[in-house]
Amino acid sequence: MAQIEQPKNQLKNPLDVCGYDDKNEQAPREECGVFGVWAPGEEVAKLAYFGLFALQHRGQEAAGIAVGDGDQVVVYKDLGLVSQIFDEPTLESLSGDVAVGHTRYSTAGGVTWENSQPMFRVAPDGTDVALCHNGNLVNLLELMNEAEEKKLVSAAEFPSDSDVMTALLAEKITTGRTLLDSARQLLPRIKGAFCLTITDGHTLYAARDPEGVRPLCLGRLDRGWVVASETCALDIVGASFVREIEPGELIAIDESGIHSERFAQPQRKGCVFEYVYLARPDSVIRERNVNSTRLEIGRRLAKEWPAQGDLVIPVPESGNPAAVGFAQESGIPFGQGLVKNAYVGRTFIQPSQTLRQLGIRLKLNPLREVIQGKRLIVVDDSIVRGNTQRALIRMLREAGAAEVHVRIASPPVKWPCFYGIDFASPGELIANVVTGDNETEMVASVCSAIGADSLGYVSTESMVEATQQPREELCCACFDGVYPLGLPEGNANAELVSALQRGSCGGVE
Repeated sequence: MAQIEQPKNQLKNPLDVCGYDDKNEQAPREECGVFGVWAPGEEVAKLAYFGLFALQHRGQEAAGIAVGDGDQVVVYKDLGLVSQIFDEPTLESLSGDVAVGHTRYSTAGGVTWENSQPMFRVAPDGTDVALCHNGNLVNLLELMNEAEEKKLVSAAEFPSDSDVMTALLAEKITTGRTLLDSARQLLPRIKGAFCLTITDGHTLYAARDPEGVRPLCLGRLDRGWVVASETCALDIVGASFVREIEPGELIAIDESGIHSERFAQPQRKGCVFEYVYLARPDSVIRERNVNSTRLEIGRRLAKEWPAQGDLVIPVPESGNPAAVGFAQESGIPFGQGLVKNAYVGRTFIQPSQTLRQLGIRLKLNPLREVIQGKRLIVVDDSIVRGNTQRALIRMLREAGAAEVHVRIASPPVKWPCFYGIDFASPGELIANVVTGDNETEMVASVCSAIGADSLGYVSTESMVEATQQPREELCCACFDGVYPLGLPEGNANAELVSALQRGSCGGVE
């Protein structure tokens, strides 16, 4: 009999509660990381565990692993970090030949144990189904209505898109109809961004949406196969990179080998923000190293927005490669002027007003002897609401910086993402809030709002060129407002975006 285990001592909602603003000004967050391994005779739960460690940056609210031994699937998941959820005895108890794993940030469905993944369902014929999903669906309302009519989910309980997919996938598995048959029927009907790893306890399945918005790759072990959101997860488990899972591709891995088929024709629209911020710098996406891309963005940023300064410093860790590139191109020395406390962001202690007032100092602390009296060029990956940069600049000035010039390794973020990144709503994005009738005035207004001596954003053209990918094969919706997969139904932010694009909204509210 299949089982799904919930730890007795559940962790509290692991949001970043030590923000410097009640709204918790945070960097853009990827929704999820997915992992799958088929390797009979290996400790697949431990391989999944290490793979999820490598994908921890893609989701820090919850994690889980499902393991199948051919007879049943056992799921173990909880809220929190991978290291907080799993220990040696737990991993030892998860024995089998195939496993799927997940790290989660929530963008569809709340932060609850029920919405953590892998999702689990038992099909009418008794087949166990465990599913992991990275992305967001734009036709969730349609699929949810169908699932509710079939009494598979209750909309009143706010199921995630992943739960709805799992329910519909399992429902079609009956005598004489396999999970593969069900996937062939369901996948062409799903619209939006999705990378999936699925198991029925015997076979490992993986699928990627026709646009290939999120990355998904295939790796080879000595005695098995691995599927992961990023190549860095292949590296950590000792798997060699084989290839990408192609957009619109469904694969099945079992003792007979790999079976591959297309459920849709590819129409590539890979997320450019994977290169800018989301992916780990040691990952490779479409044969382009992420770190090299960020270095090149920094070089181009220095050409487009030169500055007179004494020291180039990054906002760690995400600003590091672009800052190095900026320093290389400008000839201005690179230095570490800020020290990051890597352990603050995942605290479970509710913040007091005193902690809130400490704000960004809980996460970053200036090296006074490095920055005192210096004209600083501070390189960051993006500006969302602007609270982070405003507090950071104030802190640097208090530490003795003579000037603070800010350079951003992405264009202004003006539009929310509906394909798997947790951005703020349009009215919370500082590029929309400040005054200005054109790009120059907008940049000047943001510069004034954050208190910088000067501000520069890299151009969309330079960012795209740094990826070495064709512009027509990238999604840049958060920068240009062009949504290649369409907008989701029944979403307030999507309705606002639609109104803004029609010009029927007097301004961003």
